[in-house]
Amino acid sequence: MITIITGTNRPASNSRAVANLYARLLEQRNTAYQILDLADLPADFTSSALYDNIGTNETFNKLSSMIGESNKFVFIVPEYNGSFPGVLKAFIDGLAYPNTFQNKKAALVGLSSGVQGSGLAMSHLTDIFNYLGMHVLALKPRLAQIDKNFDGTTITNELYLELLNQQIDQFLHF
Repeated sequence: MITIITGTNRPASNSRAVANLYARLLEQRNTAYQILDLADLPADFTSSALYDNIGTNETFNKLSSMIGESNKFVFIVPEYNGSFPGVLKAFIDGLAYPNTFQNKKAALVGLSSGVQGSGLAMSHLTDIFNYLGMHVLALKPRLAQIDKNFDGTTITNELYLELLNQQIDQFLHF
C-alpha cells in the first residue's frame, strides 16, 4: 500500500489535485494506494495532539494510523516561502519517534506557482527524512508554474507527465 500525502492543509489545493492525478496513475498500474490529505487535520492538532497530548486526539490518531499501514509514501510538496508548509513538519513531529519512517521509502513531487518547482522545499524535506531513517527516491519531479501546466485534473506539460510516470515506475521497484 502506497500512501499519498498532500503537503498542505489548504482546502481544495493544487496539492490535492496532483495527489488525485498521482492516484489515477497508480490505478493504471493496479497499485493499491490511499490518500492522506492534511486538510483533514483538526485545526487545533498542534495543541491537542502533540507533546503531552499524544494519543488523545482521535482525528489525528486516524490520520497517523494511515502512516503505519504503509511502507511507501508519496509526498506532494508545495513550496511555501522557499520551503514546505509548516503543517507538514508539525504533522511529522506528531508521529511516533523514532520508528515511524525508519527503513521505509518515499517519493517526492514538488509544485510551485513560481519557477523553482519546490526544489529547495524537497531538499529540506529529504534532509528530515534521511535523519528519520527513510530512503528517498532520487527522481523528484518539480512541477514549476503549476497554474500554467495543470488544469486541475490533467498535466498539460508533457515533460511533467513523463517525469511523473518515470518516478512511479522507479518507485514501484524501489
